Amino acid sequence: MEHNYKRRAAEAPVYTVSEPTTLLPFLLASIKGKSRNNVKSLLSRRLIAVDGAPVSQFDTPLSPGQKVTILLSSAPRADALPFPILYEDEHLIVVNKPAKLLSVATEKEKTRTAYHMVTDYVKSRRVDDRIFVLHRLDRDTSGVLMFARDPETKELFQSKWNEIITRRGYLAVVEGVPKPAQDTIRSYLVETETHLSFSGRPGPNAKEAITSYEVKKAGGGYALLDINIETGRKNQIRVHMKELGCPVAGDKQYGARTNPIGRLCLHANELSFTHPATGEQITFKAKMPRDFNRVFR
Repeated sequence: MEHNYKRRAAEAPVYTVSEPTTLLPFLLASIKGKSRNNVKSLLSRRLIAVDGAPVSQFDTPLSPGQKVTILLSSAPRADALPFPILYEDEHLIVVNKPAKLLSVATEKEKTRTAYHMVTDYVKSRRVDDRIFVLHRLDRDTSGVLMFARDPETKELFQSKWNEIITRRGYLAVVEGVPKPAQDTIRSYLVETETHLSFSGRPGPNAKEAITSYEVKKAGGGYALLDINIETGRKNQIRVHMKELGCPVAGDKQYGARTNPIGRLCLHANELSFTHPATGEQITFKAKMPRDFNRVFR
């Protein structure tokens, strides 16, 4: 580690302080092409050194003659994770979760989860970094999964989820071809003691679920659906497809008779939202898994 630090310091840019000041304004004036947030990120990751000693406090006092070094990052690359990172900033991290990987821990599995892997990734750069769960995907559902990087972002999403999220899109291969080819399903979902869900009457234990779908192609007894959910209820798509008479292929739990690719044919392909910090409208997409196309060959 010491050898690595010396190598980074030897290769890094160095700035000499000419008048009394503090660290953050000095860095903003010295480093070209970096925003205030970029510079704060360098500080939080201890990639700034004053006279050879890494510092993280933005108000560190500086005196004429001191040397400020911008260390080269030794952070792990995003491809060190076993799945792609779609986006990362100081507030959010978005990944493309593979099928057969849990989003979060269960009683039986604590570490082989997307949450645990992304946590290890951020902590490898700064030991006290954390991530926070914003939503989940079923173990066998692949696609766009987003975590918060700070408690404030988590609380904002949780309190205003329906205002912030503008689209949650899925692709599903289902058995049969739904009729009509485009429709919106509305029902109230109730969960049984065995953790299965079904549509029931409105009541204290029933949660409204709204799913829109459109058939994109069909063949060989299957159809590919483009789906948008306005609510994020447990197993919502799987329940609605079963009750439509077209269960998701591979979903034995909800009535599927076939398993053409050895997994649940459900993929979270799109997530659109208003960024809580910038107000910018952002969309993330994860390409349809290649094996979905095999069903139609």
